Amino acid sequence: MVEISNGNLQVEAPVLSVKDLTTSFKVGDEWRSVVKGVSFDVAPRETVAIVGESGSGKSVTSLSIMRLLPQNSSRIEGSVKLNGRELLTLGSEDMRKVRGNEIAMIFQEPMTSLNPIFPIGKQIAEAITCHRDVSTAEAKAEVLRLLDKVRIPNARNRFDDYPHQFSGGMRQRVMIAMALASRPKLLIADEPTTALDVTIQGQILDLIKVLQDEEGMAVLFITHDMGVVAEVSDRTIVMFRGEAVETGSTDDIFNRGKHPYTRALLSAVPKLGSMGGRERPMRFPVIDIVTGETRIPETEAGGVDNARRPVLEVKNLTTRFDIHSGLLGRKSGAVHAVENVSFDLREGETLALVGESGCGKSTTGRSITRLVEPTAGAISLDGYDVVNLNRTALRKMRRSIQMVFQDPFASLDPRMSVGSAVMEPYVEHGLGPKAEARDKAADLLERVGLKADMMRRYPHEFSGGQRQRIAIARSLMLDPKVIVADEAVSALDVSIKAQVCNLLLDLQQSFNLAYLFISHDMAVVERVSHRVAVMYLGEIVEIGPRQAVFDNPQHAYTRKLMAAVPIPDPARRSLKRNVSTEEIKSPIRPVGYVPPVRQYREVSAGHLVQV
Repeated sequence: MVEISNGNLQVEAPVLSVKDLTTSFKVGDEWRSVVKGVSFDVAPRETVAIVGESGSGKSVTSLSIMRLLPQNSSRIEGSVKLNGRELLTLGSEDMRKVRGNEIAMIFQEPMTSLNPIFPIGKQIAEAITCHRDVSTAEAKAEVLRLLDKVRIPNARNRFDDYPHQFSGGMRQRVMIAMALASRPKLLIADEPTTALDVTIQGQILDLIKVLQDEEGMAVLFITHDMGVVAEVSDRTIVMFRGEAVETGSTDDIFNRGKHPYTRALLSAVPKLGSMGGRERPMRFPVIDIVTGETRIPETEAGGVDNARRPVLEVKNLTTRFDIHSGLLGRKSGAVHAVENVSFDLREGETLALVGESGCGKSTTGRSITRLVEPTAGAISLDGYDVVNLNRTALRKMRRSIQMVFQDPFASLDPRMSVGSAVMEPYVEHGLGPKAEARDKAADLLERVGLKADMMRRYPHEFSGGQRQRIAIARSLMLDPKVIVADEAVSALDVSIKAQVCNLLLDLQQSFNLAYLFISHDMAVVERVSHRVAVMYLGEIVEIGPRQAVFDNPQHAYTRKLMAAVPIPDPARRSLKRNVSTEEIKSPIRPVGYVPPVRQYREVSAGHLVQV
């Protein structure tokens, strides 16, 4: 490592030095700048966080550093130096040797970063063999070590599994293992913990800190999670409309932020424990990003009429996936994804399902909509016996329940304009002419924070957060009674997350919508839900009113989830969580396995915990 002598002080040269970075895209015959004169350094063992709203230029900044933007439609100006070596003038072959070796990047959307036709073990091994002279056996051993380190359960048996066989959170862990394979000098992490639940997130943050200490690795951390920023970053850069509007130590940014936009971001951060003593959900305060004044005050949302019949009733829901092995493909076991789950949901109520990746949250939502066929149980939705519906009745039933999926890029057709995508459900169900559908789609896009004139654009022209807002708008087109929100706000920056959560609460109050809110963000869950169900290995281990569960968690797993939530306090930056790294138990069971009958005790009214 190069050192610069400054009297008696030895100052380490920055690993990354960015000066006057300006990135422009060609639109028609003119160039439009989306990153404007950004400058910063990242020193060895230092973490610099870039925060800002979707579309502020965070990800474009990282892609410019990596030179991953299309050459014919983008222009990068300024200087980007890695250990003193200018990257913007390197030839393509030399730059290819830098990527994945000296600089590694964890991308925001793991499903679009992994090749769907290759096993994950082979993909990680390729990242090793491309840059190091090792044998196949050595590469496999290193891959297994990395998979264990990022807590992929049963790593040896999952080496040959494909990306689609992993949950969203597990795919992100694979991406992190791949990025760390070459022990890079600079790690660019673009929303690396977005898809991870809080316990895994804590372990990954600890892992990055350990690697920084061991290898002198520098980290450029791009995130919307201000709790993560407070805990991992030494310095923070706040970006707004392509410009760095405020830069400073993380402590200064959090405690003495001067720019109105900085204060707006921090005001929107949900804080675990802030709902003490309140029974109903609370809207987030929204700050004017120009004046710094509160534009929408914090207010209480609507309650639930418990006397009304539930719009959704789930009884003993069980969903299993058979495993076949051997030359004859005989059944050798089953994944017990959802096991004997029961709950109900009333109009105007939000029930949050929380738990680690792979615990069965998403499978529960998909089973209710019959995107996945349940193995057993009963589901009643708005008068429909969901399990026994034929194809025609099932199509009609789905007007009453809509789903917002975890990965917005995968749920939007890349060949279809967003206007057509949002209009499609309305048109396909024959609810009105195209002109009427277009007007409604334009109105909904405005309500989720986009502009009506964006309807002609395509999904690839939007940021991850903007694509999630499009998916939310589409789910509202049929005026459903129940919305299954599968990580619906996980890809959103804090300010947009606050606005979208407020929008969901407003719509719920106006139309008596019921939400099944699937999330790993405990602070948001505390803010928006009426009741909470905690899932572990396909079972509900604790369920009850939100206030009762958060104020008095009874199950050990519930307490573990809450203890892992990042706290937006820079004073915790030097702390390591030391979250337990014990392997997650596998939900795979042998043929003939009979699950035990679970017993629950009632802690207080409606608050049940598994014993």
